[in-house]
Amino acid sequence: MQPGLVSLAGGNPYLQSLPLDRLGATAAKIIAEHGLEALQYGGGQGTLELRTQICEVMAAEGILDADPDNVVITAGSQSAQDVAAKVFCNPGDVILLEDPTYVGALNTFEAYEVDVQPVSGDEHGIIPSLLRERIAALQAEGKRIKLLYTIPNFNNPSGVMLAPERRQEIVDICREANILVLEDNPYGLLKFDGVLPAPLRAANPEDVLYLGSFSKIFAPGLRIGWALVPAHLKQRYYLASEAVTLCPPTFNQLLVSDYLRNYNWLGQVATYRSLYRERCMALLEALDEFMPEGVSWTTPEGGFFVWLTLPEGIDTYPLLYKGIDAGVVFVPGAAFSAARGPSNKLRLAFSAVPPSELREGVRRLAPVLADAIGAN
Repeated sequence: MQPGLVSLAGGNPYLQSLPLDRLGATAAKIIAEHGLEALQYGGGQGTLELRTQICEVMAAEGILDADPDNVVITAGSQSAQDVAAKVFCNPGDVILLEDPTYVGALNTFEAYEVDVQPVSGDEHGIIPSLLRERIAALQAEGKRIKLLYTIPNFNNPSGVMLAPERRQEIVDICREANILVLEDNPYGLLKFDGVLPAPLRAANPEDVLYLGSFSKIFAPGLRIGWALVPAHLKQRYYLASEAVTLCPPTFNQLLVSDYLRNYNWLGQVATYRSLYRERCMALLEALDEFMPEGVSWTTPEGGFFVWLTLPEGIDTYPLLYKGIDAGVVFVPGAAFSAARGPSNKLRLAFSAVPPSELREGVRRLAPVLADAIGAN
């Protein structure tokens, strides 16, 4: 990071809004009063208290029937994705995923030598008819399709939310084809208006493996996430997770449990919703003010990201360096696609940047994009 550079790249939560002094005292108290437990090995599935509390978090997200016995605590949802690919996929198996999708998932799946196949979507998420066609075409080629990986709420990077009327149809399509849905929902509680659509898992306990995380609603540095696993798959999943990490970090679990027990964590979520809504609106207003003709963007209802599309034929990767020269940094779109080749898209993150800096970052970016469009 260069001095004065405005970063619209990192999808980081705004930790400055947390009660850091009080959390510091809590951490010290945990060490002083429960140090022998906090600093020791723990159970491979995670503490029962935190797994029970996680079921309460999921109830706030719309999952009302979660059993703590089917929750496996993981090192963030990134580790949970890794375990899913390891347990359910052999080299050459297909994982379907929405295009664009989370770069960390792409990297994870690639490590297991699976065949990642994108499924097209629009401003309302995955298009069910195209998903059905994609499955049929791959099956006709003799491919074994194991998973559909999706971020239905405020997709990273696009910010798109899967339309409620599409949700059950997508699960039904996958059930008919014997495909397990891997639902990744780190941003679900961060819908600006607080009116949450039901997760895919809510009505489909046997067909959806649900991934959650405290990274966006509390603190990513603690690396605490979870998987709510269909009961018939839990043992296989748990043993594979234990083989990776032995046990989730005990101290971090105790700190998260204390936070959920003794702090107004839902009030903090409400603070985040308001804060991120303000920043998203500031970014969208700046885009309206400064962006040249030919650039379009998504209008998210929550989460951290806005997704820009430039005219066909423009590769945003070389523009990264021109943006840095102009004092602003973003993430080029090619990072988020399983398709090879250049991309005319890019991601802007608003979560960690004050409104005035968001405006300045867009002001700096606009002429870079205008020059690229003019030269196209």
